[in-house]
Amino acid sequence: MNEKPGVAGGIMLWWGHHGGVAQFHRPTGAVGHVAGWVMGRRSSNVARNRWAVELLDVRPTDRVIELGCGPGVAIAALATRATRGSVVGVDHSQVMIRQARRRNRAAVRAGRVRLVHAPVERLSVGDEPFDAALAVNTVGMWPDPPTRLREIARLLRPGGRIAVVSQPRCPGATAATSAAAAAELARLLTEAGFGHLRTEVLDLDPPVACVIGHVAP
Repeated sequence: MNEKPGVAGGIMLWWGHHGGVAQFHRPTGAVGHVAGWVMGRRSSNVARNRWAVELLDVRPTDRVIELGCGPGVAIAALATRATRGSVVGVDHSQVMIRQARRRNRAAVRAGRVRLVHAPVERLSVGDEPFDAALAVNTVGMWPDPPTRLREIARLLRPGGRIAVVSQPRCPGATAATSAAAAAELARLLTEAGFGHLRTEVLDLDPPVACVIGHVAP
């Protein structure tokens, strides 16, 4: 499925050609605020996040954590499913935490969503285990992904699940690029001790790959 650029997509394409890609990795200041606006509204970003949440199969009483929550699109989708549970969003950008808080203000006020400003290598999210974890287009930016994924596995209850998502954004990315990304995610999850892996693909341009793994029961 070819995506029409639209306003948000047009901004992202222009910005990518003018050196703004770093702001999508670690948004800061006014420019980072614009990057978050784009990420929260670009049609493929929204579709990708909502699709990943569906695949994670969140139940009403689940406790869920998202690593790299950005402007809170997936957090909103998770909160509509975990209606009697809780959702924690973690991001290393204070700008993104502020945008996620605005996007999810009612759930934050109700205590169903908690947003944490922290890098993935220094998580501090309490001792109660989570049922599920989500990471959308962030694993490739983590320092030492296998170690980080092992740490996340320890945050999950026995039998808990994780969904890691990649939509390659490198120039000339194709379905083959997405397939290679899926294979790398599966390798990382296996190395971190996750099992019962399955891969799903969303037909965007380029395709989105999601690999779902489980902690041993």
